[in-house]
Amino acid sequence: MPDVQWIAAYLSLGLFVGFFSGLLGIGGGLIMVPVLAYLFEVQHVSQENTLHLALGTSMATILFTSVFSAYQHHMHRAVNWDAFRYITPGILLGTGIGAIVVSHVPTHWLTIFFVLFVYFAAVQMWAGFKPEATRDYPTRTGVTIAGMVIGSISSLVSIGGGVLSVPYLVWHKQPLRYAIATSAALGFPIALGGTAGYIANGMISGNGLPPNSLGYVYLPVLMWLVIGTMITAPVGAKTTHRVPVNTLKKVFAVFLFLLASKMLFRLFA
Repeated sequence: MPDVQWIAAYLSLGLFVGFFSGLLGIGGGLIMVPVLAYLFEVQHVSQENTLHLALGTSMATILFTSVFSAYQHHMHRAVNWDAFRYITPGILLGTGIGAIVVSHVPTHWLTIFFVLFVYFAAVQMWAGFKPEATRDYPTRTGVTIAGMVIGSISSLVSIGGGVLSVPYLVWHKQPLRYAIATSAALGFPIALGGTAGYIANGMISGNGLPPNSLGYVYLPVLMWLVIGTMITAPVGAKTTHRVPVNTLKKVFAVFLFLLASKMLFRLFA
């Protein structure tokens, strides 16, 4: 396939992910990872590297999208920066642990874990799950442990953490608007730690990686993904106030379920 067609494929993926990220306030990893893994496989990237390369490149994309998202929420004075400061050290530690674990997990089992997590996220989105605000603000130790859990799982599946951090913050009596905004800001330390881990592990243990890869981050693909997401994320954010978002969430949840099922089928087929 000519290079221009690959560019069109990655740019289209970025446009799609950016729009729905802005529309629904979600990270793009749940979509990007299975699609990237498939595209890398079609391009004959070494099978042992396809998923790791997809995870690393997706995580690096979140570095850029999270900055834009956090800025937009900050301008609306919705980010709880105190909560951000308290939880970030645990997140950075957790993402480092997650990245180390990923480097030692075979692609087969990593794919199964990813698919199960996508199923969990799809069910959560379909049901509109929101925990009751029953807990007081946690201790510094509790926040650090929570950050480690959120960071490690986010690193394993290459997401911005919103599926985990928003319910956690709401559970601790943060209003939903502030929980979503703070979660968007937390996407940056998650992506920072996760990307650093994928780069380091790829440089140490990644054999047979394609040219212009920085560890498990495929730089040419990263560029087109970032361009696409930056174009459509603002459009999605503006569209949020004009369309029935709850209905779209259910449709998107079905899409995630089908995407994960296809990935699982390809694994065993």
